[in-house]
Amino acid sequence: MATYAEQVGERLRNVRVQKGLSLHDVEARSEGEFKASVLGAYERGERGISVNRLWRLAMFYVVRIDSLLPRTGPDPTGAAAWALALPEEGLCIDLEALALRNEPEARTLEQFVSILQMQRGDYGGKMLTIRRDDVRVLAAVLDRSPDELVERFSELGLRRRAG
Repeated sequence: MATYAEQVGERLRNVRVQKGLSLHDVEARSEGEFKASVLGAYERGERGISVNRLWRLAMFYVVRIDSLLPRTGPDPTGAAAWALALPEEGLCIDLEALALRNEPEARTLEQFVSILQMQRGDYGGKMLTIRRDDVRVLAAVLDRSPDELVERFSELGLRRRAG
């Protein structure tokens, strides 16, 4: 069975091929932002991809970021559990608590939050709600199941009740 990184890589390759692009085409059209060798390593699952790079690739391919992720997570049985545990509106993150954390998951979440704030034009709040699909993207980037990620954010004191 393929690792989750290999599954992500397969999705990256499939989207690129569907767009009719070679690795070198992507490098040329992105003006070197995505080197063919690095993109190839992502596609083979040999190299992890950051939230920012995944987002930039989605922008480059003009696709939703979740279309670059496999349809199932590393623990398909956990997917139903996290969907029930996570409120319909998503995951509410305490931005003040996030600013005080230095763990790798918190740093990645901070990068992701900054992208969401830019997209939403929402810079002044103390809380930010991350939609279910966004949790799935973050979980994939951090090589965890969504329920593991939600639990980790709770352990770090980053999860808050909305309202």
